[in-house]
Amino acid sequence: MKNVFKLCLVFVLLLAFSNGFAQQQSRAYKFDLTQYRDTLGKTNLIKTVGEWEKRRQQILNEIQLVMGPLPDASKKRVPLDMKIIEEVKTDKVRRMKITFAVEKEDRVSAYLLIPSEIKGRVPGIVCLHQTIAIGKEEPTGLGGNPNLYYALELAKRGYVTIVPDYPNFGEYKVDPYQEGYVSTTMKGIWNHKVAIDLLQSLKEVDPKRIGCIGHSLGGHNSLFLAVFDKRIKVVVTSCGFTSFYKYYKGDLTGWSSKKYMPRIETEYEKNPENMPFDFSEILGALAPRPLFINAPLRDENFENSGVYDCVNAALPVYKLFKASHKVILVTPDCAHSFPTASREQAYSFLDKALKLNK
Repeated sequence: MKNVFKLCLVFVLLLAFSNGFAQQQSRAYKFDLTQYRDTLGKTNLIKTVGEWEKRRQQILNEIQLVMGPLPDASKKRVPLDMKIIEEVKTDKVRRMKITFAVEKEDRVSAYLLIPSEIKGRVPGIVCLHQTIAIGKEEPTGLGGNPNLYYALELAKRGYVTIVPDYPNFGEYKVDPYQEGYVSTTMKGIWNHKVAIDLLQSLKEVDPKRIGCIGHSLGGHNSLFLAVFDKRIKVVVTSCGFTSFYKYYKGDLTGWSSKKYMPRIETEYEKNPENMPFDFSEILGALAPRPLFINAPLRDENFENSGVYDCVNAALPVYKLFKASHKVILVTPDCAHSFPTASREQAYSFLDKALKLNK
């Protein structure tokens, strides 16, 4: 019996060691973007952009394990059918409350801001709001925190901006799960892709110069949108992410609610070790597009050192594209905020990336 007990104990220890080693390997791979796995599971050093594209496709596949599949546009897309609910003109901006169709019997509410004086076609910006009941109204400047009026400020700066409501915020009520989605995050990505369609349809907008910006909920939704849509040429994310390992010390409960990705709980036990992807890979998948990150030192939601972990992991990919200079990280000494100085830096960053006379 003693021998049997010893054998069982050895087996348990070996299994624990094996699992621990596998977890270490998984974590190392998520933060080492200089390698890709081939069809046999062997890791290979990435030396070319073509080899990186293999890893990038793997990342997209892994993201969709959690968020669900990106809808097939050829089957899902419907005519935009934009309707203007109300229009207000000021000396600098024409503000329209609109709705537009994103799929059959589903219309998103949004604000569309157009500069009063436009010469030729100008860039368009998808502006995504934080977790706040009024949704689109805050970036539009109609309530909430003045530090988050970025859609209004950018419109005054000469951009056409659109601010859609995220599902079940503002005036937009929908059950993504009844529509076949496995996450509200993917439903948001789809809706935001259609918002790009709308911007590109406008006579005032240059369809080749589209960017996105967002804070908190909007901060990570901007990243998700850009990962799945290369029409986004530049990204500004404020207080939008940290490594899953450093998000509330690895407790992913906040990411697993129905407004985000329930599979994080049901399939991956809210454990960063089990997650198929991390934000290091999200950032890498954006390369070589310009990326501006506002990551306050005292952000209680998105731990600052975890932001650095992700950025440092992504930089070799940008270096592969000779685009390291396109990643800007600012770390203001504040909490979960997008202060004036950081916003001004972000707007200048957008100008440099999108304006023809930069």
